[in-house]
Amino acid sequence: MSPTRKDGARRHSVGNMDLIKRFTWEISSIHTYLEELRQLWARTLGISGPQWMILMAISDLDKDDGVPVNVVSKLVHVDPSFVTTQSKLLEKKGLLRRKPSPTDARVVRMSLTDKTQKHLAILAGQHEAIGKFVFEEFDEDELSEFTAKIATLKDRLAKACMKVSLDL
Repeated sequence: MSPTRKDGARRHSVGNMDLIKRFTWEISSIHTYLEELRQLWARTLGISGPQWMILMAISDLDKDDGVPVNVVSKLVHVDPSFVTTQSKLLEKKGLLRRKPSPTDARVVRMSLTDKTQKHLAILAGQHEAIGKFVFEEFDEDELSEFTAKIATLKDRLAKACMKVSLDL
C-alpha cells in the first residue's frame, strides 16, 4: 500500500496501453498549444518562442540580483550555450542585461530591462485571463494535486529517457 494515495489504498497501475497512448497524445497537444501561445506572445516583442521562454524564466526566477545562465538552462531544458547565445541576442535588442557575478566572474547573471518589464506588465492581464480560462475547472487544491502528479510523471519520464539511452 502507498501512503501517497488519499484513500490509503493503491490502485493497480495503468496497464491499458490505449489509455496511456491517449494520455501521451493529449499531453503532446497541450505542449503544441502552449508553444503556440509562446510564439504569439514572443511575436509582440519581435523574438522567437525559445527567447520568450528565456525571458519568462528570468522573470520568474530573478530576485533582484539576476539569474545565472545555468539556472535558466535547467528550467527551460536547453544547453547553457544556447541560453548564452540567445541572451546575447536579447541583450542587443535591449530586452535583458547580462553582467558578471560579483562573486565569480565566470558566471553571467541575467535580468530583464525596464523595457521588457513594462512590456510584460502590459501582457499580464491577458496572461491572467488566459490562465483563469484554461484552469477554471480546477480549484487550488485540485490544481496543486494535478501539478504534483504531472511533476511525478516528468521525473519518471526523465528516468525513462536515461534508461532508454543506456539501453541503446
